[in-house]
Amino acid sequence: MTKHIAVLKGGWSAEREVSLNSGSACAKALRELGYKVTEIDVQPDIAEIIKQTNPDIVFNALHGKIGEDGCVQGLLEIMKIPYTHSGVMSSSVAMDKPLAKVVFAAAGLKAPIGKLATTKEIMAADPMPRPFVVKPANEGSSVGVHIIKNGDNGSWAQGEKPETVWLVEEYISGREITVAVLNGKALGVTEIRPKTGFYDYENKYTDGKTEHLCPAPLSDGESKKVMEMAEIAHESLGCRGLTRSDFRYDGKNFYILEINTQPGMTSLSLSPEIAAHAGISFNQLVEKLIEAASCG
Repeated sequence: MTKHIAVLKGGWSAEREVSLNSGSACAKALRELGYKVTEIDVQPDIAEIIKQTNPDIVFNALHGKIGEDGCVQGLLEIMKIPYTHSGVMSSSVAMDKPLAKVVFAAAGLKAPIGKLATTKEIMAADPMPRPFVVKPANEGSSVGVHIIKNGDNGSWAQGEKPETVWLVEEYISGREITVAVLNGKALGVTEIRPKTGFYDYENKYTDGKTEHLCPAPLSDGESKKVMEMAEIAHESLGCRGLTRSDFRYDGKNFYILEINTQPGMTSLSLSPEIAAHAGISFNQLVEKLIEAASCG
């Protein structure tokens, strides 16, 4: 019998639009592969909607809070429905950037020096020498990331609550490197070169704003090193399915910035691009994620 796949997309996080695009692309691929597909724009009544839909497998194309932080994963565990990508604990820890840094350090991975600080504390005094990076402790897609340089007057904090907690990290000058990992095995390496500024939300999701060099112009030794680091990051958090780990490379060391347990699957997304270079088409990638879906 044809398996029935429910594709979860949308939701209400800051990454809603990206998730809608990812979900639509994956649903199209699943239909082309012969599956019965129901697309669900996730709202607070999602438990009831999933119960009514009664899928065999859930393809989780959500990004950001609720869909990527262990919440939906926990719901699907309770409902005993197999789902794609990482489980409850892996998703939760990966989304909590300060906690993930602790796990990475224990696994021997180098990461930028960082600390937690509130908006009020950052505005009162620089928490570390400039330049430094201020980022939400639990968002993805570079949402809310700011690089604080000499001369910046604090305009980034306008509209932010004084008590909001941020992860503040040293700024690593160098190259932006990313690695996709599928079922524990690194697929390849891409270098990201924004044409202006840094790799923020706009540069990620606006066509023509960023150059992707796939494979990255690294030596064989450098590529092997960063792929090994991405595999360690994937394993250290107990991830499954597809992940993408982001790094900065200063010419000497690779610094892991974060791991994405549900990387984008849009036309501009990096993981499908890396997979394609490794000989895995978009539809094949989606099917591999369905094959790896599990519960418990």
